Amino acid sequence: MGKKSKSIKTNAVRIIESEKIDYELRSYEVEDGHNDGISVANKTNEPAANVYKTLVAMASKTDLLVFIIPVADELDLKKAARATGFKKIDMLPMKDLTKETGYVRGGCSPVGMKKELPTCIDQQAESLDYILVSAGKIGLQMKLSPHDLAEVTEAKFVDIVKG
Repeated sequence: MGKKSKSIKTNAVRIIESEKIDYELRSYEVEDGHNDGISVANKTNEPAANVYKTLVAMASKTDLLVFIIPVADELDLKKAARATGFKKIDMLPMKDLTKETGYVRGGCSPVGMKKELPTCIDQQAESLDYILVSAGKIGLQMKLSPHDLAEVTEAKFVDIVKG
């Protein structure tokens, strides 16, 4: 890793660099409209097990939560609520994503949101050498250590996917 790009500086990339975290940027084609997680894994030639999506949920209007899970998996809302100490959580309505995080759907990075939010990374990531997450822009991913990501987002590793 360690390859840095001078031309693309999203807020997420600036934060990762300011923390001196080793990372690599990966860009992928977006014109075909296929920017779901599995397509991103294919376009970046990475196993889907190493490509993670960032989901934002809410326990209330003011309690927002971030969950980072493998692209092929589905968030288990009951497990996620237990992991964060809430009785019940729901997904943040898509119309509120940009207002709450500063990011758009398909380009939502767990790093550099408008506010620091409680964050959980699915425990599967803990045993991986690297994962890819959005770098804050559709068509751009960051490849980095899941432990570095956990440190910069103050995340904990927990079991939060269905299955």
